Amino acid sequence: MFGIVFPDHTFPLDATAFAQVAPNSWLLDLSTLALATAPRSAVVFLLPAAVAALPPGKAVAVYFQAATNRPFAFLGALGPTRPSASFPLPEAGDEPEPAVGPAKLGVAVEDAAALPPPPDEQRAERVALRVGENLFNFMQSFCGADGGKLVVPTDILDRWFRKFQERAKKDPAYLKSFDF
Repeated sequence: MFGIVFPDHTFPLDATAFAQVAPNSWLLDLSTLALATAPRSAVVFLLPAAVAALPPGKAVAVYFQAATNRPFAFLGALGPTRPSASFPLPEAGDEPEPAVGPAKLGVAVEDAAALPPPPDEQRAERVALRVGENLFNFMQSFCGADGGKLVVPTDILDRWFRKFQERAKKDPAYLKSFDF
């Protein structure tokens, strides 16, 4: 039904490398692979027969658990329009308590509508929101009141964008400040 490759670590593994933990869920314990180092990414793919057999409205969700004492993180989903994807794998070292137990990769057939947006999409939305807030605050400094409407000069977007570019050129960390 599906397969996985850890770039620079393994040859392709099919679903038989995973333990089926529920009718529509599989789990791969990375400690069973005897990898020299922890993989930094995984390429997960659906085989053509699985894409054709996937019921309408369903997707194959991919999760990763960096250690047994860490929660599973949703990485993204696969389906007919996206039969394969490369996912960066979170590291276990970001938590205050030491990592305990092996990392695991989970795959489950779930309702596509119930899945959250992928982390990259969520990050892009947060960055867009912060940039929009920056623009709004800039516009407010020039606004005039007209019956509860925001009235700004016609060249306000050009002025804001020039200022935005100048700050980004002067301070490369400025753009990073827009990410949460």
